[in-house]
Amino acid sequence: MSATTWVAHDRDRSWTCASPSQEAIEFHRALPGYAPTRLVDLPSLAEELGVGRVVAKDESSRLGLPAFKALGASWAVHRALRDLPDEGPRVIVTATDGNHGRAVARFSRLLGHRARIVVPPGVHPSAIQAIRDEGAEVSAVGGTYDDAVADASRLAEEIGGVLVQDTAWVGYEQIPGWIVEGYATLFAEADEQLAGSGITHPDLVLVPAGVGSLLQAALAHYRGDRAVLGTVVASVEPEAAACMGPSLLAGEAVTVPTGVTIMAGLNCGTPSSLAWPYIVNGLDAAIAVSDEDDIRAAHDLADLGVLAGPCGGAGLAAARLALTGPGSAERRRHLGVGPDSTVLLVITEGADANPLPGRET
Repeated sequence: MSATTWVAHDRDRSWTCASPSQEAIEFHRALPGYAPTRLVDLPSLAEELGVGRVVAKDESSRLGLPAFKALGASWAVHRALRDLPDEGPRVIVTATDGNHGRAVARFSRLLGHRARIVVPPGVHPSAIQAIRDEGAEVSAVGGTYDDAVADASRLAEEIGGVLVQDTAWVGYEQIPGWIVEGYATLFAEADEQLAGSGITHPDLVLVPAGVGSLLQAALAHYRGDRAVLGTVVASVEPEAAACMGPSLLAGEAVTVPTGVTIMAGLNCGTPSSLAWPYIVNGLDAAIAVSDEDDIRAAHDLADLGVLAGPCGGAGLAAARLALTGPGSAERRRHLGVGPDSTVLLVITEGADANPLPGRET
């Protein structure tokens, strides 16, 4: 296990923040076709991991799209356009490695606007076609995801478009903040679903993290001033693009070189500036998983009826790394996980979002 495969973070346990606004949740509940995504009990995984309960928040079908990104994109596009004068159709611009771009394209179209989407290398052709099928213009660029974000920002400025990006930097934080508000609906739903079986909060939540916007939403929810305290949160990244652990070790957000990974939606080398204060103050651990372990986890979830895409399988791969094998007693102690704990896996995308390689035999 490398130095950044598992990074335990001794955070200030007294730190709290403002709980997410309820406005985005109310907006989502009013959308046509809204319904909470399912929370799936996985008793065989609970037995494997030595915990009381494992549940999966299955985002494989969210507002007609195969990933949780619909929550952030719908709210952010709505909020960004609400504040602008009515001057006819706008052009909405974003960079993406898959699901975010498709969601922005979908909700831009539904609101009568056009979308231009910038993609870096490594995005699966089927994901690019799905974005085009939403009526968006797609531009492929070289370099990394961070380079694509810079290109999208320049494009929006050049054409007078509206940049709806799911990462923040100094001077660009309002719209990414709305995206985070949109993602918080996922965790509010999970709380309500767990409460139905008498559980006030999960003990451990494993959150796939690219730039950290979904992670920020989780931390705002579980560290918020309206939260039931006691939930431990760990981030999950591919080994080829693990920036959270190195950032925690450095004590500041750092950029790491990224490689090629099946987890295209998590292939990001720089934490969002908006997310970083939540991460450094609220995150308990950062976990990096291999493509091999991720693919096995996604196939195992499929066998249990949860059709996870590559990013969706990352949480189970991380749970196995953290809670089993050599050194797991110390990792479990740090996470506060015992035989009665409830573990929440966030299945961020379905198999329809990004194809999954076949199981090796």
